[in-house]
Amino acid sequence: MIWARPDYPEDRDQVTAFRQGLEELGWSDGRNVQIDICWGGNTVDRERQCATDVVLAAGFLSVTAVQHIRPTLPIVFVTVVDPVGAGLVDSLDRPGGSTTGFMNYEFSLAGKWVELLKQIAPNVTRALVIRDSSNPSGIAHFSAIQSAAQSHGVEVSPVGIRDAAEIERAVATFARSANGGLIVEAVAGASAYRELIIELLLRQLHSGRRRPYFLWA
Repeated sequence: MIWARPDYPEDRDQVTAFRQGLEELGWSDGRNVQIDICWGGNTVDRERQCATDVVLAAGFLSVTAVQHIRPTLPIVFVTVVDPVGAGLVDSLDRPGGSTTGFMNYEFSLAGKWVELLKQIAPNVTRALVIRDSSNPSGIAHFSAIQSAAQSHGVEVSPVGIRDAAEIERAVATFARSANGGLIVEAVAGASAYRELIIELLLRQLHSGRRRPYFLWA
């Protein structure tokens, strides 16, 4: 099993659910099956070292990391956005190769995040998008967001997730002007800064200067 990081609450919950599901089917770790959990941290070299006989991989980066080990390696993926559009499988009904799994949604759904933000706050004319530019899923998300933003008259400003200081500066600067909203892309890297982002928004709310409109995709 390859997951991003043990400090991601979603990843820990998914690992627990997977173990429980296997036990309900009569498979118990250490008795009739061996489960190796690898916290790859979205690091390609680390995740490739984790691959063994059969791989359950969470997220696009983990899947692509182990797909290149050998073409016959059986891979089941979860929490992947648009596996067809991302090139992981040939089609949903006939994946082809040795990779298959469960899709979250198509990339185009990211455009709905802009629409939802406008429904929450019709006066929003600017949106700060916290994204992972190194993740192909994040790139596709942002493209859909930009397209939807143009049709709704929203100016989009991206900010990367390279470090906490960059996010803090970007949010503080963005919040100085009115009619702004925040979208956090649904990528694994953003979860690492969950507490920081929420703290920054609460700080703006308590300051009384601006009311933050927030959408965590």
